Amino acid sequence: MYKLPNQDNWSGRTDHVKKKSSFRIHQVVNMLDINNVSLEKKAHTNCALIGFQCEEGVRRNKGRIGAAKAPDSIRGELAKLPWHGLDESSLSDVGNIICEGDQLELAQQEVGKCITTLLKNKKTPIILGGGHETFYGHYLGVRQFIGPDASLGIINIDAHFDLRPYDDQPSSGTMFRQILDQDRACGYLVLGIQRYGNTKELFDTADRYSCQYILEEQLTNGLTTETVSVIEQFINEHDYVMLTLCTDVMSAAHAPGVSAPSAFGLIPSVVRSLIRHVISNNKTLSFDISEVNPDLDENQRTVKLAAGLVNEAIISFQKEENNDH
Repeated sequence: MYKLPNQDNWSGRTDHVKKKSSFRIHQVVNMLDINNVSLEKKAHTNCALIGFQCEEGVRRNKGRIGAAKAPDSIRGELAKLPWHGLDESSLSDVGNIICEGDQLELAQQEVGKCITTLLKNKKTPIILGGGHETFYGHYLGVRQFIGPDASLGIINIDAHFDLRPYDDQPSSGTMFRQILDQDRACGYLVLGIQRYGNTKELFDTADRYSCQYILEEQLTNGLTTETVSVIEQFINEHDYVMLTLCTDVMSAAHAPGVSAPSAFGLIPSVVRSLIRHVISNNKTLSFDISEVNPDLDENQRTVKLAAGLVNEAIISFQKEENNDH
């Protein structure tokens, strides 16, 4: 079900009502009905936020629920941040897709249609999940936009492969296997895999599907020359790229509010560098963040971190746009 954006999610300190250099994000974000995107007069590409209020995939995967509350929680923290983007009309909120009951597949199709609409109208989708099942809907939208034959590179910043079987039903742990089974024009690269967060069977599955991955322990010193080379080679092999972030890739010391916290994991500055690097390539079409769970958070630490990383994505996309035009 589609729900229009809510201005009440966007409030915060106001330093000045006219001086744009003093603006915060709540002063610049536009409320936009997804059904009227094509009527917008603004021509240049800009970022559009869409929430996916869903945790049905997490429930099916026997995870801890609460992620459906994340989109609006992230908006609330994002609203307070200073605006460093392009002009004051270059960020939109197009509302939420809500998963009703157990209708996960229907909700994924609906968010996919929204993403296709945004891309067709030269808007860069930034999707606020939701469980990581968010990504399958994200993928559907991008694939519909680029067509069936274009080569698509999927970059996942994640502690887990999410390549579980889906014989019984899809979940938040199956979507990449679903995609690789049905789409031969896709490649899959995972950054931050935790050696002991995945069974040996999942590593074997990743090898069978020719997935590429970089372990969490290989990223503790940031983006080394070797890491950058792997990412760049992967991007060069594809026509388009999409980026997804599962928040449980970070250590529980930094991101306690996730379904599957870990004592080990990446530090936020490394994740920020990965986001900046991938989005800096003009092949990257879109970004999503998933698995933020406000119900399990401590003093909104994870929500605040998620908002900061979403802001990095917004600014990185707009810098890339500025370079292109």
